[in-house]
Amino acid sequence: MGQQKIIVVGSSNTDMVLKSKHLPLPGETVLGGAFTMNPGGKGANQAVAAARLGGEVIFIARVGNDLFGEQAIKGFATHGMDTRFITKDEHEASGVALIMVDENGENSIAVALGANGKLDKVHLQPALGELKDSAFILTQLESPLETVEYLGQLSKEYELKLVLNPAPAQPLSDDLLTSLYIITPNEIEAELLSGIKVVDEASARGAAMVLRQKGVDIVIITMGSQGAYVLSDDLDELIPSQKVKVVDTTAAGDTFNGALVVALAEGMDLKSAVEFANRAAAYAVGILGAQTSAPLRKDIEIPTKTN
Repeated sequence: MGQQKIIVVGSSNTDMVLKSKHLPLPGETVLGGAFTMNPGGKGANQAVAAARLGGEVIFIARVGNDLFGEQAIKGFATHGMDTRFITKDEHEASGVALIMVDENGENSIAVALGANGKLDKVHLQPALGELKDSAFILTQLESPLETVEYLGQLSKEYELKLVLNPAPAQPLSDDLLTSLYIITPNEIEAELLSGIKVVDEASARGAAMVLRQKGVDIVIITMGSQGAYVLSDDLDELIPSQKVKVVDTTAAGDTFNGALVVALAEGMDLKSAVEFANRAAAYAVGILGAQTSAPLRKDIEIPTKTN
């Protein structure tokens, strides 16, 4: 099984996590339990997940010239990631996310983008050679949309495989959609992009067909405990997820995306890659935290049967 370079372009945050019995309503104060401070950010979560699963990962991001930024870069290096293209902003602080998690594992998140909002296409230029030489480019929407659209332009120009996790949800241009090899929305994001409310396999198929008609090669709609619906030239089915006890859904989607590109970069077929990503996400929801919940390869490998 070969291994090819994966480039993740996106956000890096410090997550401040508070677990409580339930998520507060507007104006309500809830007495919480344990407080933890963990590395996070959708881009960083996906990059770390890919690296922990054995991917050769280059991470392109922007952090503040502060303690949080320094800690983040050191942490990425411990996972074997290439951090050459992480730049520091002298005026903006590193990104921060405030996360509340209830007793059922559901979460509520507010993000201060900070330096993430300053990741511009100029910061991609030093990595242009690596981008052209990559197996897959994975990105999200916690970076400026103009930067994501620039990745789309590069993907069209150099026939690169761009994977977009369109989160947090926001409208996207048809021009960007036509540049995508894979899009991985959840139900809410799929509804925003397609106009079809996703509640089951049939509605997921309808939403995926709209996105395919807009030019995306492969649509994968992540549907939590139901699994992931996949629509491509060769695949049209809901691939179920494992049933597990949910502790914290934070970064489950990020783990899915990181695992997906690792599997595809290794040459797995699409269905096997989604099954692999489902197992990784199922593992992640059983552990509190974002990057700390990403599995190692041994955690999700299916043992080879022997006679």
